[in-house]
Amino acid sequence: MKGPILTSGKRKTAVAKAATRKGKGIITINGLPVEFYPVDLLKEKILEPIRLIGDKASHVNIDVVVHGGGPTGQADASRTAIAKGIVSYFKDDAISESFKQYDRTLLVNDIRRKLPKKPYGSGARAKRQKSYR
Repeated sequence: MKGPILTSGKRKTAVAKAATRKGKGIITINGLPVEFYPVDLLKEKILEPIRLIGDKASHVNIDVVVHGGGPTGQADASRTAIAKGIVSYFKDDAISESFKQYDRTLLVNDIRRKLPKKPYGSGARAKRQKSYR
């Protein structure tokens, strides 16, 4: 293999880019090991693709750089980038199928975005109250 496999994941305004290469099973997010991720629930979410492939995870290193959005959006984007990197690295349809059966958003970005703000309101749906008296 010549270089790392580059993949990306998106969620809301968060964008994650992952580099997957041969290694010892080390996963870093923005330069820090994933074990130091501040929110435990989100750390578990990020590690789902790793747990699904089992002992194959000890053969790859994944470096993720993520920016934009909030903590949950960044975690979801990172998780998608990691899963895509694993599928591209191993080129195994069984891994791809197991990811799709577990949760489709592991391999497919969530395209939902915020609606644009409309006139006469504070947001997309909220409107100023109307009085008839």
